[in-house]
Amino acid sequence: MKKSELKKILKPLVKECIKESILEEGILSGIISEVTKGLSSKIVVEQKAVQTPAPVEAQVQAPSVNERIAEHRKKLMSAIGGDAYNGIDLFEGTTPAPAARSPEAQAGSPLGGMDPNDSGIDITGIMAVGGNKWKDLIK
Repeated sequence: MKKSELKKILKPLVKECIKESILEEGILSGIISEVTKGLSSKIVVEQKAVQTPAPVEAQVQAPSVNERIAEHRKKLMSAIGGDAYNGIDLFEGTTPAPAARSPEAQAGSPLGGMDPNDSGIDITGIMAVGGNKWKDLIK
């Protein structure tokens, strides 16, 4: 008997056995109840710190980040020659690269290689995946 023929015979049997064990023996309801317990026990709420505007005196003394970046770009353009690229600003719309971190520092953080300004994905609709019928699925 060839491997493909054996696979064709065994695959539906294994699939049926797994389906029966998950549904009839209550394994699926146990998994779902554990997940819902975890969801109901602690709700994580993100709290953003309220930023108060800096005093006017501090704003006058320290140049803003945008001003420093614009000045740095002007210096770079003058260094390469403003007319070299027909006056086109090569750095228009760019942002500085993130600071390089050591491999040891990145290994300690699960998001070590990610951009800190990346907002990630929206998971607000995750409860709607089950059609808001999680209680029915547990039973």
